[in-house]
Amino acid sequence: MFIILIISILTFIFGSNCADKIEVELWGNCYNIKKTTRLNVSGSGLSGEIPLQIGSLYNLYLIDLSNNRLSGEIPSEIGNLINLNFLYLQDNQLSGEIPSEIGNLINLNRLFLSSNQLSGEIPSEIGELINLKYLYLFKNQFSGKIPSSIFQLVSLFKLDLSSNQLSGEIPSEIGSLIHLNSLRLFNNQLSGELPFSFKNLTELEFLYLQDNQFSDSILIKLNDLKNLKHLNFDSNNHSN
Repeated sequence: MFIILIISILTFIFGSNCADKIEVELWGNCYNIKKTTRLNVSGSGLSGEIPLQIGSLYNLYLIDLSNNRLSGEIPSEIGNLINLNFLYLQDNQLSGEIPSEIGNLINLNRLFLSSNQLSGEIPSEIGELINLKYLYLFKNQFSGKIPSSIFQLVSLFKLDLSSNQLSGEIPSEIGSLIHLNSLRLFNNQLSGELPFSFKNLTELEFLYLQDNQFSDSILIKLNDLKNLKHLNFDSNNHSN
């Protein structure tokens, strides 16, 4: 952290040494716009906002900014990085809503935004990430209903929306996720019964629904899930 602070002070005094139109500066380092394919600074003690210039590194396929102290909103410029396969922003202090431009990242395989302070509704544009297999949004402050567009992501293997403020029922479109192995929705304000289409999730092994307001009749609909190994339905209000 001390080294990063010194670099920032020197940059402020003397200016950036990055080659104009060839490199961009992020956290005191120069990154070649064309040649940079990985940006991994996980656990580096970074703070402040994510620089807008990150959107210029158009050949990035991996960004890992996890386990830092980054704050502010996710810049909409991140939607320029259409070659991204992996986006790890978890374990920071990011706030605000997920930008709708996230839907541009159609090559994304993993999207980890967990353990931040993100809020608002989950944008429907996430449903455009047709190659997504891992979606982790847990431990944030998301509210509103689960957008049905998420269930267009037919390649999803793990979906974790736990520990938010989501409400309403689980959309019937969830039955499209036939490859889903793990579904974690616990610690929200979800209610109602499981849709009939839930029986299509025959690959499901992990199901965590505790700390919601589901009806206890949903347990009957789980009999068809022969691969289910781990189920937690504790602390529901059985409101229906």
